[in-house]
Amino acid sequence: MKEAIGFLVFVWFLLCGFCVGRFVVEKNSLKVTSPNSLKNVYECAIGDFGVPQYGGTLVGTVFYPKANRKACRSFGDFGISFKSMPGGLPTVILADRGDCYFKLKVWNAQSGGAAAILVADDKIEPLITMDDTPEDLPDYLQNITIPEALISKSLGDSIKKALSDGEIVSINLDWREALPHPDERVEYEFWTNSNDECGPNCDNQIDFVKNFKGAAQVLERKGYTRFTPHYITWYCPEAFVLSKQCRAECINHGRYCAPDPEQDFSKGYDGRDVVVQNLRQACFYKVANESGRPWLWWDYVTAFAIRCPMKEKKYNAECANQVIESLGVDLKKIEKCIGDPTADEENAVLKAEQDLQIGKGTRGDVTILPTLIINNRQYRGKLAKGAVLKAICAGFQGTTKPAVCLTEEVETNESLESDGGCCQDKSF
Repeated sequence: MKEAIGFLVFVWFLLCGFCVGRFVVEKNSLKVTSPNSLKNVYECAIGDFGVPQYGGTLVGTVFYPKANRKACRSFGDFGISFKSMPGGLPTVILADRGDCYFKLKVWNAQSGGAAAILVADDKIEPLITMDDTPEDLPDYLQNITIPEALISKSLGDSIKKALSDGEIVSINLDWREALPHPDERVEYEFWTNSNDECGPNCDNQIDFVKNFKGAAQVLERKGYTRFTPHYITWYCPEAFVLSKQCRAECINHGRYCAPDPEQDFSKGYDGRDVVVQNLRQACFYKVANESGRPWLWWDYVTAFAIRCPMKEKKYNAECANQVIESLGVDLKKIEKCIGDPTADEENAVLKAEQDLQIGKGTRGDVTILPTLIINNRQYRGKLAKGAVLKAICAGFQGTTKPAVCLTEEVETNESLESDGGCCQDKSF
């Protein structure tokens, strides 16, 4: 019984070890241009999905439907379409919060032809980030492409009143200052994981790495960006360091832990295996960066995912090292960086990663995977090549934006380095 209680506490700690940390809501501006009674600039919160138009604006007119006002059903069921007539302004739907997931509201608005959706809060409170985490949501909800934002209850009520009085409510959603651009180089971080057995979330991460690799390498090689990968770990509570669970999930005597990939301690790989592979990826980046080739990280992670998957029981050091050697990176330096996972001592790389998880300044704590940080602001939106590239390009000052942000160069130059042999050697 004590072991079971200890296990439950440990799992809770792994999942929520940082959930009490500081969370920063990223915002953009909403300017109401008509009617005169509402003319002003208001704040709205950027959602964690969809495609915010970083660096741009969207002008439209607001429509508050007479039916399906919480947007929890298809608007087609009510014979409602929001598609703009030729020459007309795009339609921005105003929906009420409640009764269904935010993603479903946005999907229904998009399917109905809306250019964007505003969700009015149903209570007076500070703005929050719209986010839906359940993994049982339908797959098509991952195909959301319109921007969305949460507005305050008071603004929502004011817009509804103006519309009921027969006024036309015109707005301008402005994302141009959603990301800071302090200098000529954009710095961005990708908090990720080498685990490939956590369902759609893991699949989405590796698909993004594969698709974004070419763009990332172009930007990095030309000095436009400074990219750094990061990895989340948790520590095991001291009282449970010697427990079966901590020994399976942690390295370095409980200092660095990750959840079991299959959530089953009796089969497959353990959390400690994930921590070691995460550490190997972090050390690969460190050594490649020191040799002046940080962009090789993208080749390594892509090749490792293809050649060394858990389902084929190749998620191990032997497979990883063959990928490393095929990329011409010093394996001995990486092994020295990894150190001894069984030692009762700190690992310099993982200790630094844990310290970086704590938010500073305008950035909140990093508590979930994946997380993308651009110029010290957390990216909100779909983890997809086009959306992320647009956000990164919005991080440049207006006069310093590189040509690759304005041309098709990034789209066509998809592979600058070796692929780690992922397309030749299938023997292991």
